[in-house]
Amino acid sequence: MTTFHQFSATRLDGQQISMADYAGKVVLVVNTASQCGFTPQYAGLETLYKKYAAQGLVVLGFPCNQFGKQEPGNADDIAQTCHINYGVSFPMFEKVEVNGTATHPVFRYLKNELPGVLGGRIKWNFTKFLIGRDGKPLKRFAPFTTPEKMEAAVLAALEM
Repeated sequence: MTTFHQFSATRLDGQQISMADYAGKVVLVVNTASQCGFTPQYAGLETLYKKYAAQGLVVLGFPCNQFGKQEPGNADDIAQTCHINYGVSFPMFEKVEVNGTATHPVFRYLKNELPGVLGGRIKWNFTKFLIGRDGKPLKRFAPFTTPEKMEAAVLAALEM
């Protein structure tokens, strides 16, 4: 059986990371964008991360430019927006595609496991996927679902 931990991705700094590094943690994967109406969710994601990191939560941000070209910058631009504007300290990865033939394998897997209302597509930036400590996807959240509204689900996953 395939799990999230079998995949890898490249961080903004160019380092290849195995998702197996997050085995035993609850992971929240988010496709992000720096120039989106939902971009202020970075602050809520950072708050969740800081509040529950000691209990095993990690947030992983994956910038995407497929929706309204709202992530046009390079890795340095993305890092600056995240760190300076929102104080993001959770891991951020290189820009990926989340729909279409070039979909990153992490998102291909997550969409297959948790298809959502559009079937196998992601509707917009800041779609979120909650993954259990065992690497099994647990829940998908729509872009308009704020991190604050996800806190109960995060807590439940941490207690599993």
